Amino acid sequence: MDTLSGVGVLDKAMAIIDALEAGPRNLNDLVVATGLSRATAHRLAVALEAHGMVRRDDEGRFALGLRLLPLAELARPALERLRDETGESAQLYVRQQDSRVCVLSLESPHGLRTIVPLGATLSLDRGSAGRVLLGQDTGRRGWIESVEERELGVASVSAPVRDAHGNVLAAVSVSGPINRMTRTPGKKHGAAVARAAAQISSH
Repeated sequence: MDTLSGVGVLDKAMAIIDALEAGPRNLNDLVVATGLSRATAHRLAVALEAHGMVRRDDEGRFALGLRLLPLAELARPALERLRDETGESAQLYVRQQDSRVCVLSLESPHGLRTIVPLGATLSLDRGSAGRVLLGQDTGRRGWIESVEERELGVASVSAPVRDAHGNVLAAVSVSGPINRMTRTPGKKHGAAVARAAAQISSH
């Protein structure tokens, strides 16, 4: 292949990233799209995976990694499953200085539900997601619950999304009215929330 930068290996790596911008590809498709040899395409894709630039999807195909995808886009499938499994609203929060910002919000199908607008900025000191982003220990159970901390009549459960080094990147939450969530929301939905967070973390 022609070199653009004069650094051949960099150009080849960028050819892989360019090919994956169109969507996930298996190794054969990657070879066809890039014109690289099978061995070179595999070696570079695996190296890019180690740096978080490439990941494997559920079918084992190569896809753009967390460092190249907005976190919300990467998390959407897991949050959709979480919303459907629990029947409650699901959110993804990231820390922004002394606040938390909702970067993905999927509403419950119930008429009575918690609505957190996309882009909403909330405090870190109230609610389970805030405590997750502050680094509170989730213990062996992997989640934190809150009842009427941020809003009367509302309960939530949150779990951390972590990077490969264990640092907290985001908080996955489900929230809803106490009459469905109960006053022990973690007992009801904690395992599902922790699973969703782990699925996102694994990417």
